[in-house]
Amino acid sequence: MQWAFTAEQLEFRAVLRRYFQDHCPPAEARRLMQTEAGWDKAFWRALNDDLGLGGVHIPEIFGGQGFGLIELGIVLEEMGRALVCAPYFASSVLAATAISNIGTEAEKAELLPSLCLGERTAALAVTETNGRWEPGAIEMTATPAGAGWRLSGVKSFVVDGLTADLILAVARDGAELGLFVVEAGAAGLGRRALAVLDPTRKLARLDFADVEARRIGEGDISDALGRTLQIAAVALSHEMVGGAEKLRESALEFAKLRVQFGQPIAAFQSMKHKQADMLVDVELAKTAAYVAAASGDDAAEDFAALAHMAKAAASEAYLQTAIHTIQIHGGIGFTWENDTHLWFKRAKSSEVFLGDGAWNREQMMRAWGH
Repeated sequence: MQWAFTAEQLEFRAVLRRYFQDHCPPAEARRLMQTEAGWDKAFWRALNDDLGLGGVHIPEIFGGQGFGLIELGIVLEEMGRALVCAPYFASSVLAATAISNIGTEAEKAELLPSLCLGERTAALAVTETNGRWEPGAIEMTATPAGAGWRLSGVKSFVVDGLTADLILAVARDGAELGLFVVEAGAAGLGRRALAVLDPTRKLARLDFADVEARRIGEGDISDALGRTLQIAAVALSHEMVGGAEKLRESALEFAKLRVQFGQPIAAFQSMKHKQADMLVDVELAKTAAYVAAASGDDAAEDFAALAHMAKAAASEAYLQTAIHTIQIHGGIGFTWENDTHLWFKRAKSSEVFLGDGAWNREQMMRAWGH
């Protein structure tokens, strides 16, 4: 297992950090979160044209870069640090990974290149109104109709589901689960935005009323779907530790500037303790995320457990760091004028996305046979 980044990976991170610092300031996140889509098409195309990030972990034969989870994690960590507003997680992480894990070779060759190039976007629709991620909670039905299928049911909390060109819906065909591709303009498909705490990550409700679809992959997809969501959990863990690190640094910087009783508040013993706690929390979450990514690239037997462990650790570290950062700012951190609240809202939404800490710890113990 890899325990340190290579020189090439460190340079890759440095390039991404400079790019996002130049193109994704907090002011841009504020502008985009006021729009219906939540992202800018010109920036999305530039992101893929300039950096080729759309298929970092997708094999080159299908239009990707052919790297692994470690490189994907680096991308997400830097995106989380800069609070990048783009359909990357929905399209390049969730949807592209689902196609890669579930589709046949011909289906992957057909669907993945356009996603890797950023020419189209896709959204993976798993959860329903119950908000649960386990396969047993899926109730949407798929019915054979000639050479195709018809979908009926509701999907909710779909990331970037309002703007996606393709919807990948998980539905039940009797006792089996299948993955079905639906075009955005399909008859009977209703899409509406949901009111969200975190406006930098848009969610949608999708209503399927006998919608025409085609199935990809063969047989029951429960195991492949589980693997897809575990990879997504590792990616999200990296995004969260990137945001947590950004908050920790901003809290330390403010503590050095804020003066009370004639000295910076960073000099107070209680502040030193809080800063130390934040550092330990973030570093432990980073370690869990990095180990999970490395285990995925090494096809380790305990990857599933490590993925859930990383998600649980990152969820708690990110939210607690956000709370400490707001407290250190003396409450001003949650005012509209201060940017801290943007990361706080992302921390809170990410805490429950792909399951909260308690659910992921339960899945971790089950994966380890307890």
